[in-house]
Amino acid sequence: MPIGIAHEQTVHMPRLKEIVVDCESASRQARFWAAAVDGYDVRPYDKAEIERLAAQGLTPETDPAVMVDGPSGSLCFQEAGERKLGKNRVHLDLISDDRSGDVDRLLSLGAHVLSEHEDHIVLGDPEGNEFCLYES
Repeated sequence: MPIGIAHEQTVHMPRLKEIVVDCESASRQARFWAAAVDGYDVRPYDKAEIERLAAQGLTPETDPAVMVDGPSGSLCFQEAGERKLGKNRVHLDLISDDRSGDVDRLLSLGAHVLSEHEDHIVLGDPEGNEFCLYES
């Protein structure tokens, strides 16, 4: 190959499938985040999934792994069997056109304010997982 001419290679890289959050209550966490973020909803349960859960003695309300789908991908909330300990290593950053209004709405859903900064507010979801809310 002549000098200066790059050999084009196809590079296969993984793609993000979903973000998984370990939690105590998958149903509660999924419903909080579906209500907290614009355009996200708990993935509907079809008949086959309801039957699969029922065979295990479960319902959508007791499902140990609940999916939330939205325009930027999926969030999976899975029960981990233990409580959260310490600070999150990964957290979500949200952006808002009405930060104070959205803080009030998030608090009504079960969030709590952890700290306030000049450009963002750090909140905790119902299980204490940190997330940040920025003004757009």
